[in-house]
Amino acid sequence: MTGGASGIGAAIAERLRADGLQVATIDLNPGDEKFAYAADVTDRAAIDAALKDIRAELGPVTVLVNAAGMDRFKKFTDLTFEDWQKVIDVNLNGVFHCVQAVLPDMIEAGWGRIVNISSSSTHSGQPFMAPYVAAKSGVNGLTKSLALEYGPYGITVNAVPPGFIDTPMLRKAEKRGFLGDTDKQIEATPVRRMGRPEDIAAACAFFISEEAGYVTGQILGVNGGRNT
Repeated sequence: MTGGASGIGAAIAERLRADGLQVATIDLNPGDEKFAYAADVTDRAAIDAALKDIRAELGPVTVLVNAAGMDRFKKFTDLTFEDWQKVIDVNLNGVFHCVQAVLPDMIEAGWGRIVNISSSSTHSGQPFMAPYVAAKSGVNGLTKSLALEYGPYGITVNAVPPGFIDTPMLRKAEKRGFLGDTDKQIEATPVRRMGRPEDIAAACAFFISEEAGYVTGQILGVNGGRNT
């Protein structure tokens, strides 16, 4: 999985290990877990090199969780094209590279699970996050297209758009004043709390399970009821 060193990605990796899966992570800062590899998801050669090592250690890849991501808070008129391109490159093109790189393993196995972490901002929009929302919306669309294309091969493709989740990325945005009043955000959430990374991990665990073999092309919001 990508982005497995911190936040939501780390929680997903921990849950999947607890469920008995052999988990390899790819991250810019890989951490100290076993089978942790350093690579930039925008660099296809680096992804291919990491996957070569992963296959040598663990065999073919039949489960992929795309959790790597980055934000960039800027007024739209202040964005440079380089700003735009970088956010699209990490959040959307990174998914392209990783999915395309592992699909041959899944096709050969006749079984696969792909889960893409998108964002609840794709439902409602978010000011000062135009490239992020655009990229994550693209991830949702890509998820649906891949589900149709690869369902006949025994491969399911689903997405989880997290809501207001307590992560280092969210706390950084909060400190910079981009999220407004956190208490008001919680009051606006029907279940009256922030989400936890483990909430996202639970949804991923379901999509990856054998029991979810008839579930594909779905966008399962984990957001406390804020977007239904």
